[in-house]
Amino acid sequence: MNPVVLFLTCADEREADEITDALLRKKLVVCIKKTKVESSFLFKGKTDAADEVLLIMDSVEEKFKEIEKEVRKIHSYKTFVLLASPILKASKGVRKWIKKEIKIRD
Repeated sequence: MNPVVLFLTCADEREADEITDALLRKKLVVCIKKTKVESSFLFKGKTDAADEVLLIMDSVEEKFKEIEKEVRKIHSYKTFVLLASPILKASKGVRKWIKKEIKIRD
C-alpha cells in the first residue's frame, strides 16, 4: 500500500461536490479537503486565469486509475489535472485508517 495525496482543480463548487461524493461513495479516497483557488495557467499558447476549487485527497497509489476514471465521468474539463504525490511519513494510525476504509489488501 502506497499512500498518496492527490490534487485536482474543479471548475466550481458543484463539480467539486459531485466528484467528492462519487469518490467517497466508491471508497476510492478516505478524505477530501476543498478550498477556493485562483489559478493562472498556459492554455492553447496563451496565459489565462480562472477561479476554481482545489480538491486535496487522501488515498493510495493503487487506486489512481480508478479515481481518474471516475473524475473523467464528471469533470467538465477535457484536460483536467489530477496529480498524485507520495507520502513519505504520516502520523500514527493513518496507514491503518486508509487500509481499513479503502479495503486495501497486503
